[in-house]
Amino acid sequence: MSEQVDVVVLGLGVGGEQVAGSLAEAGLNVVGIEGRLVGGECPYYGCIPTKMIIRAADLLTEGRRVDGMAGHADVTPDWAPVAARIRDEATDDWNDQVAVDRLVGKGARFVRGWGRLAGPGRVEAGGTVYEAGRAVVVGTGTAPFVPPIDGLAGTPYWTNQDAVRAKELPASLLVLGGGAIGLELAQALGRFGVRVTVVEAADRLLGVEEPESSELAARVLTAEGVEVRVGAGAEAVRHDGESFTVTLGDGAELSAEKLLVAVGRRTDLAAIGVDTVGLDPSARFLEVDDRLRAGDRLWGVGDVTGHGAFTHMATYQADIVTRDILGQDGPPADYRALPRVTFMDPEIGAVGLTEAQAREQGLDVRTGSTQVPSTSRGWIHKAGNDGFIKLVADAGQGVLVGATSAGPTGGEVLGALSVAVHGRVPVEQLRHMIYAYPTIHRGIQDALRELDLS
Repeated sequence: MSEQVDVVVLGLGVGGEQVAGSLAEAGLNVVGIEGRLVGGECPYYGCIPTKMIIRAADLLTEGRRVDGMAGHADVTPDWAPVAARIRDEATDDWNDQVAVDRLVGKGARFVRGWGRLAGPGRVEAGGTVYEAGRAVVVGTGTAPFVPPIDGLAGTPYWTNQDAVRAKELPASLLVLGGGAIGLELAQALGRFGVRVTVVEAADRLLGVEEPESSELAARVLTAEGVEVRVGAGAEAVRHDGESFTVTLGDGAELSAEKLLVAVGRRTDLAAIGVDTVGLDPSARFLEVDDRLRAGDRLWGVGDVTGHGAFTHMATYQADIVTRDILGQDGPPADYRALPRVTFMDPEIGAVGLTEAQAREQGLDVRTGSTQVPSTSRGWIHKAGNDGFIKLVADAGQGVLVGATSAGPTGGEVLGALSVAVHGRVPVEQLRHMIYAYPTIHRGIQDALRELDLS
């Protein structure tokens, strides 16, 4: 059985849902296909529920910081209200009916099931082949990557989804992976009294960020009682019915009640039949151009394109895809100023290139930095004021090409730096801005003073 439509959106995560809704509102006949939850990882397992966890954990830590600054406070962690808030406020008990209704209300048709490409402009789902006259948009996202560690398969390990759904916390937790997901959950659950150990095979945490960010994250976690192991990955896993034992490459053995695997995410292009449209099913990501085109009447959006597993990336790309399909004018994709935040305490925000990446591109690199405790607001903040601001400039062009903002409001301070990188604002112009006092973002001015372009 086949059906003629204008557009098929295969995968309704953040990007796919936005494209489907926008095109339907524009009057096109749109079919959206999703076998998981409409809205994707972000509202059910990622951005929203994890930040609820982090907010609660931060409140506990702020209470513990009262001593020496505002009297005395006794803090008793309780996971129950956190779990209830995630279930009731964020996820509707992992029910996507609100999202489905929102999509259908915009005029799209929703198909619950697993779709697969069946040739150019064709998608099969539930026994029906939908033939798209205008476009097929692939937004199938990513899933947690589970490495082939000896003994891991078949054990009741956690991914980030299991951690978010937990109604009770374990006494101890091993975290495999020192990236953003692993560190956010490690710190937050540690603040609720879980004994946490982080294991990272690389020689530092947050390997895609500045070395200063890695050092800051390790120092803060260690100070809070989280054990950090770097430079020795897991080689074997055992589960005896009650606890996990992980053997590291250096021969050490670590044990805990639960094991969280947070070593990255992966696509599965073979499962969606990209070979039927002449693409490589073994590719890591769906290759797209600067208009997100992947082939004849074929576009990609979101995580599956490999430009960053961020909600803000998916929504940014969704606008480009929508314009392109509708034939509207607009700029192509520009990833120079991609912002990203690891929502630890302190928040570690970054935009654009790191110093190392800039040097690899052959730029005439200059840097300037300042420590948050030395800023006026950082000094006032006192307890919990760890952080720094680092600027990466191309001296030849006289502009910033990257920056890191780590601190109590690192993700918010990043906004000004993102504008500077995206807009290629001349460094000399930044030097002569007025920076509000006393703020943490005033540290940008201090970092600029340390930035010598001569």
